Amino acid sequence: MEEQKKDEIRQEVRKRYTDIAKSDSARCGCSPSCCTPQDLSIKDLSAKLGYTSQEVNSVPDGANMGVGCGNPQAIAMLKEGETVLDIGSGGGFDCFLAAKQVRDKGHVIGVDMTPDMISKARENAQKGNYTNVEFRLGEIEYLPVADNAVDVIISNCVINFRRISHKCFEKRIEPSNQVVVWQFPMSLQYRNCPKL
Repeated sequence: MEEQKKDEIRQEVRKRYTDIAKSDSARCGCSPSCCTPQDLSIKDLSAKLGYTSQEVNSVPDGANMGVGCGNPQAIAMLKEGETVLDIGSGGGFDCFLAAKQVRDKGHVIGVDMTPDMISKARENAQKGNYTNVEFRLGEIEYLPVADNAVDVIISNCVINFRRISHKCFEKRIEPSNQVVVWQFPMSLQYRNCPKL
């Protein structure tokens, strides 16, 4: 795909997620909500995607915007003290769930390419008093994370492996750790990275 076309697509995606971040109501991203009845609540949609009611109710209002397509924590097996990178962190929903699992000894870094999503996530972190979570503006191809800085990479319906090189991740993750990608209609889990 030529660079100009890639940039046009990126700008359209950025615009769409800016609109979602500025909206008071959830809209579909890649989730099945695009194909489900309009009266399905975010809580009901989240349950269908594998989140428990306890998880949904444990985050600040506005963090869960219903734009994912699964629950990466369901297969990530996060441990206390780990550093987690969430690519395409949106309003922070999966970051906040990860923060509870890695506890105060751990750290969660959310990266999103949309300034308005980063602002929203930071506001949500402040509302929820999350001290072990930070949000950074960046793109998948140019992650603002140091080499070998994370133990686990999660992503919820953001990465398309056919178009993005595994090299985007292999220097970011400590050897022998994992990448958990939840993509519609399937999920993938890679262990013993960086040999992606």
